[in-house]
Amino acid sequence: MDKVCCSTHLIEGDGTFNVNGIESFMKEVKLAECGLSYAVVSIMGPQSSGKSTLLNHLFGTNFREMDAFKGRSQTTKGIWTAHCAGIEPCTLVMDLEGTDGRERGEDDTAFEKQSALFALAVSDIVLINMWCHDIGREQAANKPLLKTVFQVMMRLFSPRKTTLMFVIRDKTRTPLENLEPVLREDIQKIWDSVPKPQAHQETPLSEFFNVEVVALSSYEEKEEQFKEQVASLRQRFFHSIAPGGLAGDRRGVVPASGFSFSAQQIWKVIKDNRDLDLPAHKVMVATVRCEEIANEKLAAFVANEEWCEFDAAIQTGPVSGFGKKLTSILHTCLSEYDTEATYFDDGVRTTKRKQLEEKLLQLVQPAYQSMLGHIRSGTLDKFKEAFDKALNGGEGFSVAAHSCTKIFMTQFDEQSADVVIQQANWDSSKVREKLRRDIDAHVAAVCAAKLSELTNLYEKKLNDALSGPVEALLDGAGDDTWPAIRKLLRRETESAVSGFSVALSSFDMDEQTMDKMLASLEAYARGVVESKTKEEAARVLIRMKDRFATLFSQDSDSMPRVWTGKEDIRAITKMARSSSLKLLSVLAAIRLDDEADNIEKTLAVALVDNRSGAVTNKGITLDDPLASSTWEEVSPSKTLITPVQCKSLWRQFKSETEYTVTQAIAAQEASKRNNNWLPPPWAILALVVLGFNEFMTLLRNPLYLGVIFVAFLLVKALWVQLDISGEFRNGALPGLLSLSTKFLPTVMNLLRKLAEEGQKPPAPEPQRNRPVAANSFQSGSNNNGDVSSTASSEVTWSEIGTEYTSPSRQEKVK
Repeated sequence: MDKVCCSTHLIEGDGTFNVNGIESFMKEVKLAECGLSYAVVSIMGPQSSGKSTLLNHLFGTNFREMDAFKGRSQTTKGIWTAHCAGIEPCTLVMDLEGTDGRERGEDDTAFEKQSALFALAVSDIVLINMWCHDIGREQAANKPLLKTVFQVMMRLFSPRKTTLMFVIRDKTRTPLENLEPVLREDIQKIWDSVPKPQAHQETPLSEFFNVEVVALSSYEEKEEQFKEQVASLRQRFFHSIAPGGLAGDRRGVVPASGFSFSAQQIWKVIKDNRDLDLPAHKVMVATVRCEEIANEKLAAFVANEEWCEFDAAIQTGPVSGFGKKLTSILHTCLSEYDTEATYFDDGVRTTKRKQLEEKLLQLVQPAYQSMLGHIRSGTLDKFKEAFDKALNGGEGFSVAAHSCTKIFMTQFDEQSADVVIQQANWDSSKVREKLRRDIDAHVAAVCAAKLSELTNLYEKKLNDALSGPVEALLDGAGDDTWPAIRKLLRRETESAVSGFSVALSSFDMDEQTMDKMLASLEAYARGVVESKTKEEAARVLIRMKDRFATLFSQDSDSMPRVWTGKEDIRAITKMARSSSLKLLSVLAAIRLDDEADNIEKTLAVALVDNRSGAVTNKGITLDDPLASSTWEEVSPSKTLITPVQCKSLWRQFKSETEYTVTQAIAAQEASKRNNNWLPPPWAILALVVLGFNEFMTLLRNPLYLGVIFVAFLLVKALWVQLDISGEFRNGALPGLLSLSTKFLPTVMNLLRKLAEEGQKPPAPEPQRNRPVAANSFQSGSNNNGDVSSTASSEVTWSEIGTEYTSPSRQEKVK
């Protein structure tokens, strides 16, 4: 450490300011060149507490130290100052004469207070040197000195944010974290007890001082540890005036060139100030004794059994007779103080009595606030119960809220008057206002809930009344669809608004708010219709295909169509597509404002009328009325399906319904083929003319008829078994190919069946035919056998024809 330093005796022991010494000192350390970049550190504390030793080790100064071998006596007289060696920025250190010295005596403490006040006025950092075992004491910890200095300093000087660093010497085993809170509490109490000017009544201690606490080991017993701790502390004084340093937030700094003159003027003001004289002995004794009496009465009140019972009971609920009982207890306590302090100084006695009364009221105030809180919460609970009961009883909302509020606010006023303490001028208006706010908040919450319930009720009614009917009207889209929807919307909205308005009349609300809620309900109804329309528009293609399928596949009586060949498929298709186009035009836009548009006409011209210039299948042309993203006379906000989208939907609709039309045409042609089994009339005439001779031959020889009949049965059986009409349904060539593969197996199977039938014994005749057979045998006719064989052959061929009917044919016969 650099030991080069210089020092001077700034203020003599008799209070003389060394003007020449400070001027020489400033020139020697070149202080005038520092500007504002300098710091002043001072130290004060009890005599022979090691202040000079600490400064010499901490800052490298050469202050005179006490020689312990010569005894304990005053070493430093007055105030000495020195320049710190090796610390930046330039730092000046002032070593103050120790307080509580034997040499000055018991009553001569004015210089001690003057020097301490001077140090606080000119220093950026003040070290308060104290013994560790003195913490908690009144005099050794410099408390009276600091109290007087604080009071006078605020009246004489402007605030300059001084850092107070308490240096605890000869630290014991007590941890620093346990010592520091005690010191901070003491300094705060001193600050709070000091009378302040009007301008600084609410000024906190932190506005004037920064408090720091450090601890050092014993220099004599633990010298090495002491030096290490001092070296660590020394680092904190480097750049002490920089932001974040020990004096980084100082204010009102005097330039270095004017430091000498400023210090002289400050010392002159301090020397001329009478407030630094000790108070009179009488006043001092009165102060001490009255404070002792006040503390005794305060302790007695805290231990009072009745008060303890009150304090415990008030935590759980209200206490009956709270105000009167506490008033009596406080009066007794203050009367006892007045009796014991009656012979002391009147001013001191009155001041201490006022302080005692303030402390007593501070103890009582939480109980008083708790009592008001219980009354407030109880009143609020009763209000809620009565308010809900009134509403459930059918009373109007506004009437119930007003009457209940008036009753329970009056009840609160009556109950709060019973807890008033006469010694305190406390006002319950804040608690009353809080109760009123809580009541108003509850009323507002219930009002909001009721209004929300009413709104949801009428919105549900509107939704139920509009959703289904609107969907049904849109499903059966026609020319009167939107007029019917508008009529339905108007009717249901008027009904809902009327009922809602009557329900709102029981609430105390302004006309503007009511109109806003009614308008919101009307907008909701309109929104239901619009939402349902949008849903239907989203599945318009499905709706169009369903409508087309219904109209195309069913007749006017809602019966399924049978394509017999007589129906006009073109007309039916056009009718079904026109109806589907009507559905598309209805869902293309929302028409709730009864405004005319030409959407249907545009769609009909562009998509159905082939004579127009629009191209419906080949794409969009310049003359295409659907080559747009908006409809004429329809705003975009009301458009659900744009013209371009309509064109795309129609193209998809036609492609997906084309198969249905094709199937109908094919079914019609097949039906025509199946029903057209007779030859043309000219062929029949030709057969009659050209086959006359053959016909006469058959008449002359009936045996030919039997052969023809047998051949007919055989051909009929083959026709049915091979299902010739079904095979030729898909065309001549596929039919021939199929028959060529099935013909031979079918003939073989038929012959096998005939052979099996011939081997079976003849079935007995039914009972009912026997008389007829007997009569025929008795007649002696020679043709009976022929007739029986003929009948038998007819039955056999009939059975064969029935047995060999194909499954598909059987289904048709059934």
